[in-house]
Amino acid sequence: MEHNPPFVYRKITGHLTFPLIAVTLLSSFGSSMLYGYNLAVVNSPTVHIKAFYNATWRSRYGEDLSQRSLMLMYSLTVSIFALGGLVGSFPVGILVTIFGRNGTLVRSNLLVLLAGTLMGFSRYMESPEMVIFGRFIIGIHSGICLSVVPMYLGEIAPKNLRGFLGLVPSIFICLGVFSAQVLGLPELLGEDAYWPLILSVVVIPSLVQFTLLNWFPESPRYLLIEKNNVEEATVALRWFLGKYDVQDVIEEMEEEKRSLASVETLSVWQLLRDRSVRWQVLSVVVINMGMQLSGIDAIWFYTNAIFENAGIPDPEIPYTTVGTGAIEVIAGLIGCFTIEKLGRRPLVITGFCFMGICCAGITVSLLLQAAVSWMRYVSVACVIGIIAGFCIGPAGVPFLMTADLFKQSQRPSAYIVGGSLNWLSNFTVGFVFPFLQMSAGAYCYLVFCGICLVVALYVYFIIPETKNKTFMEISHMFASRHSFFSRLPNAVKMVKFNGYGALENSSLEYSGKQRPFAVADFLDRLAVPCGVASLQDDGWGNRGATHPFKFLRSPSSQAVNMCSIMYV
Repeated sequence: MEHNPPFVYRKITGHLTFPLIAVTLLSSFGSSMLYGYNLAVVNSPTVHIKAFYNATWRSRYGEDLSQRSLMLMYSLTVSIFALGGLVGSFPVGILVTIFGRNGTLVRSNLLVLLAGTLMGFSRYMESPEMVIFGRFIIGIHSGICLSVVPMYLGEIAPKNLRGFLGLVPSIFICLGVFSAQVLGLPELLGEDAYWPLILSVVVIPSLVQFTLLNWFPESPRYLLIEKNNVEEATVALRWFLGKYDVQDVIEEMEEEKRSLASVETLSVWQLLRDRSVRWQVLSVVVINMGMQLSGIDAIWFYTNAIFENAGIPDPEIPYTTVGTGAIEVIAGLIGCFTIEKLGRRPLVITGFCFMGICCAGITVSLLLQAAVSWMRYVSVACVIGIIAGFCIGPAGVPFLMTADLFKQSQRPSAYIVGGSLNWLSNFTVGFVFPFLQMSAGAYCYLVFCGICLVVALYVYFIIPETKNKTFMEISHMFASRHSFFSRLPNAVKMVKFNGYGALENSSLEYSGKQRPFAVADFLDRLAVPCGVASLQDDGWGNRGATHPFKFLRSPSSQAVNMCSIMYV
């Protein structure tokens, strides 16, 4: 039978305001841009950093590093950034609960100042360890911010702008990569004397964010749902939305808060054990690992080496690399301005499919370039295609989807799961790719091709569209699509509402022959608390007919819904 839910989801929309734009740009500039910058910054000064490592080793031990040891040491320098990101992703849940979303971003800038100092003075101190440790610390900063920025923006944005604002950080990731490529040109900071400076310039965006972001309000959703501070949440909403009447948004957040009344913030272990969100968790795992195992990090870390293997003349490589960076920014802008029209799924599916095709294209072009001279340009086109496909969707949508698929109590742990796997995959690619390229040659890109196509198929068949949906609607939609209770003998069949408030939102289906049913045993078997204690017969005594029932909330027995049901 059809029922009307007690809470009618209103069309809660908003428009871009100066505070929304300012906080989005500022948080992305001091966090996401640094992530992109540090992904690509080690590409241009590769030769100079290796020479510094070798010279330092010679001065200490009187002999040069072997070629394999030098490659191992440099691979560690590249990939330890991702290892730091992995470490930084673990305490995200604790940090955002204690300091809030805004407060965590502001405090994390202290890590950048420390890392920039270490890397900037590493040559003066003749210490490769300072470079490696600085990369590790800056990785911790990116590991924190890569989860907190989309969480913060997702919670302050109206639902009709959540996709647009959520992809702004991905544009700044591309801008960070592009900035590193431009500064790495020989005419700027690409010479041997300046490589410590190009590594330490990260302190500038960090100082800007540290100075200004603290003046912006905390996430209203965090203030109301987690801190129970309605007044500050209202002030923050008025600031961000640019209107005095924010009661409709307050009511939407209050509804989510009521559904989580009996549930505290879930730990990672609790989230992984919660069967009601197993598809959401699996989806976060797939899209975050797929994002990094797609081969994009191999392209960013080793762009110059890839172009060198493709036969591009050495003097042309830096400028070719900068050209790819410009394509990244354009592709990111296309994704940002089309996501609210096309949705999340089309951008992710199209992006991964295009990347997979281009990875296969690189393999073909490298195999044929000895016989066909113009194949080197096909390699360049495929590299550009991989980057463009990534920046259109996979660069930012996975973080946006992580915010979309989970409710307030689950979101911090979901970001820990997604972020840790994202960084672990990043580390794996950065460390393994040079050796994979040596052993498999051109065929190494077929591994990335297969991963891209598998992720695209998973998103197509499993993940629903979340465009213009509230967090509660998305939770309900995902639950109804993938998760339901099996019917017990003499019991009702009940569709789970993501494990929380299933009865409260009247997600009931009844069918079959008329016979008495048992409810108590079924309620005892709920996977997680839902705030509902019992069903109460509303005065109808004729079994076998259609009856209205009250859903009662414990302990106050306040009726939260009325619904007609039929015994099965």
